[in-house]
Amino acid sequence: MRTVSGDRSARRTYLPIRGRVPNIGSTYHRLRVWSPAAVAAALALSAGPATASTLVISGAGEGHGVGMSQDGAFGYAQHGYSFQEILAHYYVGTALGRAPAGSYVRVLVGSKVERMPLERYVRGVVAAEMPSSWPLAALEAQAVASRTYALTTHAGGSRFDVYSDTRSQVYRGVAAETAQTNAAVAATAGLIVTYGGAPATTYFFASSGGMTENVENVFLGAAPEPWLRAVADPYDAGPAFRWQLSMSFATAAARLSGLVRGKFRGIEILRRGVSPRIVSAEVLGSTGATPVSGPELEARLGLADSWAYFGVKHGASVIAEPDLSGQPPSSPSPASPSSVRAAAPRSASARRHRRVTVTGPQGGTPAPVRPPSTLAGGSEAG
Repeated sequence: MRTVSGDRSARRTYLPIRGRVPNIGSTYHRLRVWSPAAVAAALALSAGPATASTLVISGAGEGHGVGMSQDGAFGYAQHGYSFQEILAHYYVGTALGRAPAGSYVRVLVGSKVERMPLERYVRGVVAAEMPSSWPLAALEAQAVASRTYALTTHAGGSRFDVYSDTRSQVYRGVAAETAQTNAAVAATAGLIVTYGGAPATTYFFASSGGMTENVENVFLGAAPEPWLRAVADPYDAGPAFRWQLSMSFATAAARLSGLVRGKFRGIEILRRGVSPRIVSAEVLGSTGATPVSGPELEARLGLADSWAYFGVKHGASVIAEPDLSGQPPSSPSPASPSSVRAAAPRSASARRHRRVTVTGPQGGTPAPVRPPSTLAGGSEAG
């Protein structure tokens, strides 16, 4: 989401925003569409022996990994946690406050800007961002996160506050509203996430793969924020918890066009974040290496997340690509699938197409069910 202060800035003078929101385009990961011409033009880069090789990618999660995991929120709600506890877990050290009375949002719908009260806007967002069949506590957490995001991010300068699509957060208006999602919005009316008394930017995404990530490791150039830190996510057991993807060297070279020097030879990881999502890497070519960030590598290759490990398959064997991060592949244990859910369909941007093979939760033992009182984080607003 993105929001703009614009002509409503006077209503926010007593609620300074915590953190500078980086200009990152979409809140959500969007896959790049490759034209046949672009693919054909890059095939020559991979001519020769490398064409017999296959790039094998094992990954976790879906989305940028910063803030609240929607699948994780579902799992926490299934285990009896309240929306206050869910938000306090994902947004570290925060509390709940209240939005300024009379707040409104200017939404760009198509080519038209629609001005509407904040609560009406949130009703049209929650129903689009999370299935109405999910537990009420998860829907309530989504309502507060979406409301806060609308007041703390900026998209259209003085013209509008938020896009109505995944460049901000999806808004589908009255037609999308349901009794359950409206109940969640009503139960949390006016509540926002705050840090140090000011509204805190509340990123959210589909699935964490077992751990979220520090904001500066994903939105490169962003300043570290104390509430957007990596946290364990033991109840995320959604369909994208673990996935695997294979592609020919020819396909990889085509998608990495402009980064391959000579013939494509593979990918070397230089640094990972906490989760461990890729922060920096190099694209290896026959005549040299080209630096690339984790987010760009994710977007170029069409991955669901930058939490990824690479290998090269020659015949029946798979050899791990060089990884200088010092973080070997890890397998955080999701909650037992039988105790969480059969994969429920997500809606809107959380249900977007992926070019990955989803393998579902794998291995490990069920995460322990902790009493809600042990959940770290901020306090509830009175």
